[in-house]
Amino acid sequence: MKAIIMAGGYATRLWPITKTKAKPLLPLGKKKIIDHIYDKIKHFGFEIIVSTNLRFKDDFEKWAEDKDVELVIEKTTREEEKLGAVRALYEVSKDIDDDILVLAGDNVFSFGLEKFIEKFKEKRPLIALYDVGDFDLAKRYGIAQLDGDRIVSFEEKPEKPKSTLAGIGIYALDYDTKEMLSDYVRGDRKDNLGDFVSWLIGRKKVYGFVFDGNWHDVGNPDSYLEAFKIYLENNISDDVEIDRTSKIIEPVVIESNVEIRRRSIIGPYAYIGRDCVIESSDVSDSVIFDSVVLRRAKLWRSIVDEKCEIRNLELSSSIIGGHAKIQRGE
Repeated sequence: MKAIIMAGGYATRLWPITKTKAKPLLPLGKKKIIDHIYDKIKHFGFEIIVSTNLRFKDDFEKWAEDKDVELVIEKTTREEEKLGAVRALYEVSKDIDDDILVLAGDNVFSFGLEKFIEKFKEKRPLIALYDVGDFDLAKRYGIAQLDGDRIVSFEEKPEKPKSTLAGIGIYALDYDTKEMLSDYVRGDRKDNLGDFVSWLIGRKKVYGFVFDGNWHDVGNPDSYLEAFKIYLENNISDDVEIDRTSKIIEPVVIESNVEIRRRSIIGPYAYIGRDCVIESSDVSDSVIFDSVVLRRAKLWRSIVDEKCEIRNLELSSSIIGGHAKIQRGE
């Protein structure tokens, strides 16, 4: 079996942050989103392939320097050019002479995959499911209906869900099923993996595996910040300068060469990137990227991209794009 992490999207729901940063490379504590996925599969000994795009090629190459992975680069640089998920998977897997484990590069989950891989030996293809527990919430996802462990229907974002079992972007496909990708992409069909599963169950038996634990689809700022809170582990770099009037409320991650002074309060649930200066400011439930300057600012549940300067301002549930300068008054 070979594992394929699909990381070629442009994450438009997280713009402007993801205009310059690939979503799988966003921080979740000291690790990146894709690190949590990589750590779940590396011990199996599978060959691991990461499929991404030309825009973020350099960033993924830097990430992969100390990883045992192969990068496959889709020749696109913007949303309008990108391949759909099924087409991208077909292009990556068409020359693979083996079963494949497919994982969405923006999924974060607490559970291990050992039982899933073990069941795949008997029931194949096998689709990972998670009970979201609410029919209104189920309308946001691809939803499976089971008969025993067999999937008898699968609908993308149904108006009237038949269950609350959501597909969570983890698929174990045997070689014969993988080969059916070519038939699917030749037709005039919707290019997402949920619709491929719907098409597939009309042609062969497809099985589901329901996971317990935590699962987060990091699709928008709210879900990103929620996942960030759960996976954050306290870490403050040794060279961070914190004056005696300022306070740190754990857990936080504060990267190197940061200055925190003049009665600032950082945390809980804050990420502060490298080379930031924070003065007379409060930051909680927020992600602040590198080289940001905050003076007399209050941030809650917000994301601020690199090289911004914010003064005399309170921000709540906000996303600030890179290089912005915002202030109120003098």
